Amino acid sequence: MTAREIVAALTARGQTVGCAESLTGGLLSAAFVEVPGASRVFMGGIVAYDEGRKISLLGVDPATLAAYTAVSGQTALEMAVGARQRLNTDYALATTGYAGPDGEDVGLVYVALAGPRGTCARECRFAGSRAEIRQQAVQAALNLLNLE
Repeated sequence: MTAREIVAALTARGQTVGCAESLTGGLLSAAFVEVPGASRVFMGGIVAYDEGRKISLLGVDPATLAAYTAVSGQTALEMAVGARQRLNTDYALATTGYAGPDGEDVGLVYVALAGPRGTCARECRFAGSRAEIRQQAVQAALNLLNLE
């Protein structure tokens, strides 16, 4: 789905969405904000780039970070749940991963969704530049929101 399609569907339903971002650093929120009328459904985004902010701003359990690391499906799920609670939204999307250009596992990304029907996380493997990986992560997160 595109951000435009999500905004239209949520507007029709009277529902809301928010974001918790690490890897994407605000790009996911920006995708929503670019859509005219998004203010009716997009409540905000929390960029929590380091582990301390994931804990303090999103409520990620330090034990989760110790056991699974910041780049994991479990952390992404807790980020999404924390954003949904803190932003008081119907849905929340989360992103975490390695965009590179250096290090192991460059292109490993986790996206997650928290909503009225529960939570889910997806592991993705992307290739390309840092900017391309981050943009692919935005699209992967948007794709989690199935509003049909």
